[in-house]
Amino acid sequence: MSELSEFEEMYLKRLFEAHVDNPSAIVKTTQLAQMMDVSPASTTEMIQRLASRDLVTHIPYKGCRLTPDGFQQAAMIKRREGLIEILLTEVIGFEGDVLEAACKIEHAIDEELEMALDKMLGYPEKTPRGERIPIIERQLEPMRSGLLLPLSALPIGSTATIELMVMRPTDVRTLEMIGVGIGTKVSSTDDGISCNGSVIEMSKAVSLRILARTDEVM
Repeated sequence: MSELSEFEEMYLKRLFEAHVDNPSAIVKTTQLAQMMDVSPASTTEMIQRLASRDLVTHIPYKGCRLTPDGFQQAAMIKRREGLIEILLTEVIGFEGDVLEAACKIEHAIDEELEMALDKMLGYPEKTPRGERIPIIERQLEPMRSGLLLPLSALPIGSTATIELMVMRPTDVRTLEMIGVGIGTKVSSTDDGISCNGSVIEMSKAVSLRILARTDEVM
């Protein structure tokens, strides 16, 4: 299948949002047009185009529904939006319109970058707004040394050395007061991230902003 245009991807994503809980439901053309903020005539034309690519099933005078292939494509697009939303909110600390920015960036993400982002974020299941991120079959790789990962993504049983803390200087100093800073050795346990034998109490957002390089497995 040839690559989808950004506008085609937006239609698929809106269809996914419209009937994610009931994939067999028919989404009315007028409803989809309102979601896309375009005319019903333009929406009908796009539905026919997507139907010709076997991504939607067109029901004349009623609307459409996603085909299995369309649902998979739409879920992938929605998934990338969710991952970017987490990256912007919890890692970068972006304070602008997160959804608008994520919507713009999602179309430039390919499968390889999506998998790397998913891994870096610790395989999240929900966005910061509590919206479920569509699940895909993940190809989990064996643990290797030398990986730079957020604390939240460190595999259980691994040890690592903190190399980067992406946060305000005041927050860095607060963590340094409890013994967590650049060069600190940490380990991932069933109870959480441990430092000097004690579990470190921190939020998921903070753990995403502290990057540590995994040590060689003995």
